[in-house]
Amino acid sequence: MIEVEVRTTGDGSSTLYVPALDEHYHSMHGALQEAQHVYLHAGLEPALTTSKTPLWVLEIGFGTGLNALLTLQRSLSAKQPIFYDTIEKNPLSAAVIGQLEAERYLLNPELVDYQQQLHAAAWSVPVALTTRFALHKIPGALQDTSLCEETYDVVYFDAFAPEKQPDMWTDEVFAQLYAATAPGGVLVSYCAKGSFRRSLKAAGWQVEKLAGPPGKREMTRARK
Repeated sequence: MIEVEVRTTGDGSSTLYVPALDEHYHSMHGALQEAQHVYLHAGLEPALTTSKTPLWVLEIGFGTGLNALLTLQRSLSAKQPIFYDTIEKNPLSAAVIGQLEAERYLLNPELVDYQQQLHAAAWSVPVALTTRFALHKIPGALQDTSLCEETYDVVYFDAFAPEKQPDMWTDEVFAQLYAATAPGGVLVSYCAKGSFRRSLKAAGWQVEKLAGPPGKREMTRARK
């Protein structure tokens, strides 16, 4: 289990700092703003306009559970249910989870209970948290995880930065995710590095640049 410190970002939401990597889990300009902009607005929302049901979401890096929580929140008013798979190599300890102050950034304070349920849910088995949202937390490394082909409509790629975690940003990883993504599905990430986009293209993705969240000029969306 990696050592982390809880820190407050620019919009009042919490993130974690990893001293060993000198890296934060989210943008210090605002964890909530970043998650909403990159993963919800650029990834999930367009998928919700389709007729496909249920929607399948794959998250690389469960972390603090913020992306999952915001997706659960959105599922409560969505027309189709969401099946949410998330892969995490280093799950947080109960002590760290207890320090995350969900009530400071949630749009709906009632979702504080859902944040606790997300972290309390068993690993390695699907858990229906509502009639609209099922969570499957998968422990381990992405590279060692067997994923069903052509399944996911949206991939949240939220690994640590390429210079901090280079093994997560390889051509092989993006080929693995391409195979697991349904035709027309998208991968979204805060990262905008040229090497990342070249690896995506090498795996067959169609890549586009989008405006980034506060504090970042660009982000990436790729489509199968």
